[in-house]
Amino acid sequence: MSRKGRDYYSSPSGEVGRGAMSATSATRMQEGLGENGHRKYYHEEQGPETAILVGLITPQQNERKTQEYLDELEFLATTAGAVTIKRFTQRMNGPSSVTYLGIGKLKEIRAYIEAEEEAEREVGMVIFDDELSAKQLRNIEAELKVKILDRTSLILDIFAMRAQTANAKTQVELAQYRYMLPRLQRLWTHLERQGGGSGGGGGKGSVGLRGPGETQLEMDRRIILNRMSLLKQRLADIDRQKTTQRQGRGRMIRVALVGYTNVGKSTLLNLLAKTEVFAENKLFATLDTTVRKVIIDNLPFLLSDTVGFIRKLPTDLVDSFKSTLDEVREADLLVHVVDISHPDFEEQIRVVDQTLADLGCADRPQMIVFNKVDAYTWVEKDEDDLTEPTRENLSLADLMKTWMARLNGDCLFISARERTNIDTLKDVLYKKVRELHVQKYPYNDFLFNHYEEEGGVVS
Repeated sequence: MSRKGRDYYSSPSGEVGRGAMSATSATRMQEGLGENGHRKYYHEEQGPETAILVGLITPQQNERKTQEYLDELEFLATTAGAVTIKRFTQRMNGPSSVTYLGIGKLKEIRAYIEAEEEAEREVGMVIFDDELSAKQLRNIEAELKVKILDRTSLILDIFAMRAQTANAKTQVELAQYRYMLPRLQRLWTHLERQGGGSGGGGGKGSVGLRGPGETQLEMDRRIILNRMSLLKQRLADIDRQKTTQRQGRGRMIRVALVGYTNVGKSTLLNLLAKTEVFAENKLFATLDTTVRKVIIDNLPFLLSDTVGFIRKLPTDLVDSFKSTLDEVREADLLVHVVDISHPDFEEQIRVVDQTLADLGCADRPQMIVFNKVDAYTWVEKDEDDLTEPTRENLSLADLMKTWMARLNGDCLFISARERTNIDTLKDVLYKKVRELHVQKYPYNDFLFNHYEEEGGVVS
């Protein structure tokens, strides 16, 4: 299916990467004739694709929560390089198994797309906030006649864009194939399909329906399964290499920075380890686990920066990134970094806690570090306002008291960018890591003596 000469499907038997499920397209292939009559191709520069966001308001998800999810979906689209121009929401008891939305809402979206086309403003795609089944994708595309993405395919696209190392690229490619496998049929709707019935032609409705469609599906399915087997073998080899690397790191305590995506984990790692890991104010800036040796006073330990979590994180990604998330599983201490300036940071904490429970890490020693205190804002209530104060009405001092009382003081409030309260964080890390070190390695000599400048031994 194409529109205005722009084909947006790629054969699943080809290379899978940004081209297979890309949310944006910077160039468009144009065809023409050269001076000698031969066919030639050239690229016409294009701006970022425009996107429409779609979400549902259900009894389990009120309008405020839906708008927050769409805000995050818009941030994902921006990270992928798309520009959001419109949002659509619908109140339903739950998503339709056939078209996700009601048919009336789909017609309303189609009318908006046609109006934009008449005004010569092309709509590049429609992005849905939930994962869509193959049937839903097929029916929605037939109605809207534009590229359709769901939350999972958008996240996969960002991961494919961010992957730099062979390890990350292999993990992302495997996740893409897992996502694509049950959705192959919609890629070949332009081919005929074989009908049912016996070989003698006695089957009802089988006449004139035999064609290459099913054969192509079987071929692509076989190609993908073979490719997935190869990728799984590569990941098994990578997993063994990672295990060997972890065994060769010596007898040091391992501390892992975990948290929601874009909360400042990489910035904090750069600050503590005095390194220059890539950090950016976009989602999933870090895909590969980075491990650095950190020394606080006389205590060395290993600090790792891990991939960030997100709401509705695709299961395929969790499975594919097993070797990366093993750093979390094998950590002795988890430092849960939270963006306190985010209006829904408590929901983010619950998402991370649930993901850690799914990984089997819920029982690990853990501390919470509230980052970005410099960006925290609050609304002061009027004196004559007698309504109950909400979370938005709490000052930073009140919020600190609330959380420190709830966690028995086992939390800190810092700003990694402004270096606020970093010395206190180092003191707390030193005490916790030293306690774990003495328990795990009672006869280890890594805790070297600390000397004064005059040469006298202090400890």
